[in-house]
Amino acid sequence: MQEFLGLDLGRDRPPDETTICRFRHLLEEHQLGKRILEIVNRHLERAGLVVRDGTIVDATIIQAPTSRKNKQGQPSPEMGSTKKGNQHDYGRKVHVGVDTETKIVHWVEVTAANVQDSQVSF
Repeated sequence: MQEFLGLDLGRDRPPDETTICRFRHLLEEHQLGKRILEIVNRHLERAGLVVRDGTIVDATIIQAPTSRKNKQGQPSPEMGSTKKGNQHDYGRKVHVGVDTETKIVHWVEVTAANVQDSQVSF
């Protein structure tokens, strides 16, 4: 993060969690995440790093407090609950497609946590 942002942690203050969350929400609100990934993938393709064979799909749950409500006082429809083994999770799920050869991420999809991995297409 330090190198990506060009920060000198001896001199600069890194962004706090609230700042990062606000930025992420702006990206989501304006649907820029997919567009940015497409631009990065085009750049990688021009550099000769192309997805050739297979894709590894992985999903990670991003937990949210279960008490989080939207403006109408209802649980957010963007969130969902899921169970793996004896663990219950509430939040969102990030599905990531990675090229098996180059290990480059070529697609990302964010859903409610209760969406099955097989329901996400790329």
